[in-house]
Amino acid sequence: MNMKKDKGRFSQKHSPDRKIIERVVKAAREKAKDGELTCAQAFDIAKETEVTPEEVGFTADRLEIAISMCQLGLFGYSPVSRIVKPAETVSVELEQAIRASLVDGRLTCASAWEIASRFRMARIRVCAACETLKIRVSQCQLGAF
Repeated sequence: MNMKKDKGRFSQKHSPDRKIIERVVKAAREKAKDGELTCAQAFDIAKETEVTPEEVGFTADRLEIAISMCQLGLFGYSPVSRIVKPAETVSVELEQAIRASLVDGRLTCASAWEIASRFRMARIRVCAACETLKIRVSQCQLGAF
């Protein structure tokens, strides 16, 4: 999804019958700045309101609030959108962990986070390794991709 091109149409991704949760709406509106929530803010809202990150992403979509600054570096940065670059090297252990977690040849966002935690590294470094290994990341926990 191109945030600039799709701005004002995020809610079209969802059934109009799905209900929003008021406490999530309130938190999203309070934290949003210039029509955007960062990925980190969205996860904070999920924790604070005791809902899933996907619920926060859905709420942001319904409110036409863009998610920015993906913690994997995949989207939401200006002016280039993505900031992740391929890693110069990938350790054998990290490559094995990534490959062992693939689903249909892709690494889920949640798995990238788990691997980063296990290896005690920044999440964007796992994504950088994926770039080097030509592995795509899928299933954003916020529903952005």
